[in-house]
Amino acid sequence: MRLPVKITVNGLAHDLEIAGNETLTSVLRDRLGLTGTKVSCGRGECGACTVLLSSAGAPRRSVYACLTLAAACDGAHVTTIEGLGAGGLHPLQEAFIAHDAVQCGFCTPGQILAAAALLADNAAPDDAAIRAALSGNLCRCGTYPKIVLAVRDAARRLTP
Repeated sequence: MRLPVKITVNGLAHDLEIAGNETLTSVLRDRLGLTGTKVSCGRGECGACTVLLSSAGAPRRSVYACLTLAAACDGAHVTTIEGLGAGGLHPLQEAFIAHDAVQCGFCTPGQILAAAALLADNAAPDDAAIRAALSGNLCRCGTYPKIVLAVRDAARRLTP
């Protein structure tokens, strides 16, 4: 069974016909060509597929796209790593580069989007809050100390 879904991704509206069991990850990567959303575990254990999602009346939050059914995103707005920096790099992306918090880069999009959700709620998180907010995002390279530094730096960059 195919379902009509209207979804806005990175500011662009899309009218799609999707299967009822199709995940947001497959829509983003396979249909829209947004490969910054990574596929790794497929079980919501690693955070590589993290995107920002807001739906009718609900605040923007980070979600695992591999566990999110695309049909549940009808009318929603999704931000992927490609859409985070409007016309350039977002301060989080700049900070990750500046602090060498990217290593292999596979987890980086998910880490950055989870950090963006944190900074939207808490403009000046301490290290414990940063670690807690990113605890669902795994880094195989073990770059956690640099990631915390990058998020702390981005918080300073984003504070007027």
